[in-house]
Amino acid sequence: MLKPVKIHYRKNAKSLLLTYPEQEYALSAEFLRVHSPSAEVRGHGHQGAILQVEKQDVGILLIEPIGNYALKFTFDDEHDSGIYTWEYLKDLCENHDKYWNEYLQALKKSGQKRQSNLIFKAK
Repeated sequence: MLKPVKIHYRKNAKSLLLTYPEQEYALSAEFLRVHSPSAEVRGHGHQGAILQVEKQDVGILLIEPIGNYALKFTFDDEHDSGIYTWEYLKDLCENHDKYWNEYLQALKKSGQKRQSNLIFKAK
């Protein structure tokens, strides 16, 4: 079954719980954001994927059903253009560790880090 039987967003944990008959999965908002199926993330035309950085603190403001086949998320960094089909969400759940490790390797290769490079000074 590709469509979850229950969907619950845990705001404090910034994670989406997807319950299927056989298993429950938790996907962080950061993971969903950096794996958005939007052109902004995957690239436009022949342009390759665009590495998403500094998304560790992103949250989800709104979850909207798209027909009976997908969800659309509005993230608090104003990104809202990806349509997450049931098939894509299930793939993200089942291959989470692989995709997450690939993302971390891409960050490392590009010299980026998950944490912000901003330095805050106490007043």
